[in-house]
Amino acid sequence: MKSQVRGGTRWKRFAVVMVPSVAATAAIGVGLAQGALAASFSISGQEFKVKANSLVGTDFVQYGSVDAGKDLEGKDFAAPVAVSGFSEAWITNMCQSVVTPKVPFIGDVTLRLEAGTDAVKTGKDEDKVYAKDIYLDVSELQTDAEFKNLDLGVAAGALAKQPGKPGIQPNTKANPYGFGQRADQATLSNVKQKAWATTAGTFKLPDLHLSLHRGTGAECY
Repeated sequence: MKSQVRGGTRWKRFAVVMVPSVAATAAIGVGLAQGALAASFSISGQEFKVKANSLVGTDFVQYGSVDAGKDLEGKDFAAPVAVSGFSEAWITNMCQSVVTPKVPFIGDVTLRLEAGTDAVKTGKDEDKVYAKDIYLDVSELQTDAEFKNLDLGVAAGALAKQPGKPGIQPNTKANPYGFGQRADQATLSNVKQKAWATTAGTFKLPDLHLSLHRGTGAECY
């Protein structure tokens, strides 16, 4: 079954597929990004962007949720998100960026992370970004998507087809009777995404390059 998804998220239905995104693996400089996060945490006040040539993921699930945290001024806020999970995912030519505005004496600063770039030429899985047991909290997505064995309208609490497969992420907020969807495999192409958080049991980033830039010109898109 093929389905093409373009534009922003429709919050009432969450009926879109969201690509896993990458958070920086350590705190950098003036606190520009967070690392791989535990299942229960307060999100930062900064969304990040992710761009990739393609992603192939297995045991896809998705459901609606709400993330809570504090903005950059320390005020409480909450954001509606589409949470997506994969047992495994392979990403080609991934770019992630996050902007910290108004850093004293510097101005806006962009953290840019790139990985899996060699896979564009080789096509080998070992050159791709690899994630295992990954969940992401996404606010917006643009992509071309193809699903295998897609089920729409599954109750979120019944998403997993087999024990040990992705379902609602432990210690997160979600209505188990709310809308969900699942597929044996999702293939995404020409991915552009905004997200609040990513968690993963394993994250491998071959050919990793991390850099800091003044201004916003280094954003992935």
